[in-house]
Amino acid sequence: MARKVERTDAGGCPVGAESDGVRRISGHAAARAVLRSTDTVQAGLGIETMQKMPSSIRRPVLYRDGPEHREHRRQTARFFTPRRVDEQYRELMGDITEAQLAVLRRDGRAHLADLGFELSIGVTAAVIGMTESRPGIRGRLERFFPEEFDAPGFTSLTGLTWVWRQARNWSAIYFRDVRPAVRERRRERRDDLISHLLDEGCSAAEVLGECITFAAAGMVTTREFINLAAWHLLSDAELRERYLAAPEADRLGLLHEILRLEPVIGRLRRRTTAAVDLPGNDVIPPGATVELVIDDANADRAEVGDEPLELRPGREIPSGAAGLAFGDGPHKCPGAHLAILETDVFLHRLLALPVRMESPPQVSFNDAISGYELRGLVVALDS
Repeated sequence: MARKVERTDAGGCPVGAESDGVRRISGHAAARAVLRSTDTVQAGLGIETMQKMPSSIRRPVLYRDGPEHREHRRQTARFFTPRRVDEQYRELMGDITEAQLAVLRRDGRAHLADLGFELSIGVTAAVIGMTESRPGIRGRLERFFPEEFDAPGFTSLTGLTWVWRQARNWSAIYFRDVRPAVRERRRERRDDLISHLLDEGCSAAEVLGECITFAAAGMVTTREFINLAAWHLLSDAELRERYLAAPEADRLGLLHEILRLEPVIGRLRRRTTAAVDLPGNDVIPPGATVELVIDDANADRAEVGDEPLELRPGREIPSGAAGLAFGDGPHKCPGAHLAILETDVFLHRLLALPVRMESPPQVSFNDAISGYELRGLVVALDS
């Protein structure tokens, strides 16, 4: 089975310079070298706006680099270990899944994006500690992460509207989701990320920034992957049967292969702070902006073998089953195992039902995070 989401691939040379001055890298080895280099920092994802904020405001972990970033990741790694995920969140994943499947059984049909979003919200909120939210969190997140983003600014009506709308959305999440959690944890700490941030001396506003970052990384992207994986499995009866019959380790491997083929985030950007050596004696100079084409890198024959654009469970990949879909190096996604496991818990139970795809999803792209969005995948239960 081939890719279902078609992006505009870079193709051609694994390392190339474009007319806009950005170096685009589509080769796996070169992309991994940039991601693992300590002479690069984050670029894109709104970091240019974040850099304009007063230096007294603590940046969310996504926008930090160097020793400060490494120390933060070291201290919070315990929240995402496979053992902790299995012991503390597996039962929760099952409970939320059953609640969503109850909705499907009641109505006979459902939009899969809605079911998957409820799961990813519930699990990620538990890890963060955002567990005292007022009703309506899904709607607040939908408004904060719209399917299309306007450009901010103060010189046009569109830009001013964007600023006003996002300020309103920030406030809604702060007052209805973050502040209640912070209040509870100021009274009594718990074993979660918000408690850790408060121990570090973060203000409520700084905690909000971290929560928004994790919401984007853990809730939004996981929803998209659940939809994408379900699309593959519902479209191929043999693959579905193989998935349902497999032990968990093999099911997780199959999901990793789907993610390798169809990474949710297709582009990552870095800026070099010193010369970065790449395989093949190529060198990226200091101060260069580099765009890593993840969907191309994940289809590099030199790394993934023959038929790189085909879904082939059991494929051996030296760098890891999902390739660079979770990134690599200092900023590699800490919640990789969490996302794959909750996807499996949900899909394994969903596909065990007499469920079929009533309508396939419509594919669009969110340029703000360089990712695909799937809407309109409707599943229905046979009588």
